[in-house]
Amino acid sequence: MSAAKKEWELGIGEGELVRLTKGMQEAHLETLPALHEGAAELVEEIGRGHAGRRRFLAGAGIAAAAAAFALTSGTGSGKAFGAPGAPGRAAGPGRAAAPSPYQGDVKVVALAAALENQAVGAYGAALKAAGAGKLGKVPPAVGTFAKTAMEQHAAHSKAWNAVLTGAGRPAITGVPLSNQPATLKALGRAKDVGAVARLALALEDQAAQTYLFAVGHVSSPAGVRTAASIAPVEAMHAAILHFVLGEYPVPDAFLQTDRAAKPALLTV
Repeated sequence: MSAAKKEWELGIGEGELVRLTKGMQEAHLETLPALHEGAAELVEEIGRGHAGRRRFLAGAGIAAAAAAFALTSGTGSGKAFGAPGAPGRAAGPGRAAAPSPYQGDVKVVALAAALENQAVGAYGAALKAAGAGKLGKVPPAVGTFAKTAMEQHAAHSKAWNAVLTGAGRPAITGVPLSNQPATLKALGRAKDVGAVARLALALEDQAAQTYLFAVGHVSSPAGVRTAASIAPVEAMHAAILHFVLGEYPVPDAFLQTDRAAKPALLTV
């Protein structure tokens, strides 16, 4: 007779998780003014046809974001689900692919909105599965963290979509990412909180590193400031998930972007 499967256990005290979630929310609220200001400036820059390319990190806000990411990001979560696929809209026989409305920095904005939507959907699906009893025993503090993180991702998505619509581009309302099918499949296989937390950690690492990558590669100064205001919050999500999994989020000695999503991941 096989031994009974060991029930998943929270890797941190519930009280500590509640405290960390509260701190995460406070940090999120503190970044909102800079996020909204940067987003508004980005709309103006796009409207002016801002050109140029940033090849270095500059400004106190960006340095602070990089430092916060270094202190809160952990290692060992693995690659994000799915390799970047071929971008663009599929073309029928004898028909050229329609040009994407997202080009240049605008494509990075669309990618960011899609990543945020992906995280919202993942947390939402996890909360629904937990409510249906599909994940076993779910500590209340875990549910609170998931709901808080989901709401923060929704706020970030709203800010990025405001940039897109303000610049006359369509909002990203779904998850047009080539790794979404694999993400949904992984969610469907999850049978406990640990499996969902591991998936969420991969998504959070991907988002945080994408913003860090954008800080050094987006041409728009306002776009850089906007990404830099969000990156530390995403990194906090990842750090807390490490604790949930019973892992200490050891800081990276050097900032990494190997898990960053590239614009080619976007399928629109």
